[in-house]
Amino acid sequence: MELSPLLITLQTAGAATVATFFIGIGLALMVVRLKRFQGLADAVITLPMVLPPTVVGFFLLLLFGKRSLIGRFLLQFDITLVFTWKAAVIAAIVVSLPLMYRTARGAFEQIDPHIIHAARTLGVSDWRIFWHILLPNARAGILAGLVLSFTRALGEFGATIMFAGNIPGVTQTMSTAIYAAVQANDYDLAGEWAIIIVAFSLFFVVLMNWWIARKAKGVAVWN
Repeated sequence: MELSPLLITLQTAGAATVATFFIGIGLALMVVRLKRFQGLADAVITLPMVLPPTVVGFFLLLLFGKRSLIGRFLLQFDITLVFTWKAAVIAAIVVSLPLMYRTARGAFEQIDPHIIHAARTLGVSDWRIFWHILLPNARAGILAGLVLSFTRALGEFGATIMFAGNIPGVTQTMSTAIYAAVQANDYDLAGEWAIIIVAFSLFFVVLMNWWIARKAKGVAVWN
């Protein structure tokens, strides 16, 4: 078995998860603080989660293709995104971002706003409030978002194959390797990759549930 799909998948999912962590938390904080158009902003950010992945991939092609404004601008610097590893990362970010955003937003909204108001009254800066109040109190939800985003990026197929293609050793992830194996009637190889994806996803979800349950038990005992 060629291991490049496994390595590409882990690299893609890892890079996408790092980006999703920062973007998702930033968007969650922004939407929570919005006074107007909160519902519209939430709908736009969540949209990739409900759209078919192939539709997401198609729009990414239109947005970053050589005929688009962004594509032509990037070509001036000799930068091409379509059918590259960077495209696989972008596709993974777009489809997994809503999961990080939704869980982070839910976690932030569960925090008692009186604590934040009290901190501001005492002159605590927004930056310190974020690091010392928001982030510690929302860590369970943020961790859940990280794991869900990573596992979603791990199994991404539709947007990836549309935008990044299925180039062995370059953009072929485990999901696209399964597709290629099935197309070649190699069900044994497809089954091996499927088992690996299931094993990785199950491991991280079980680990997340264990950590959250452990923290919840610790809080219950403390209280």
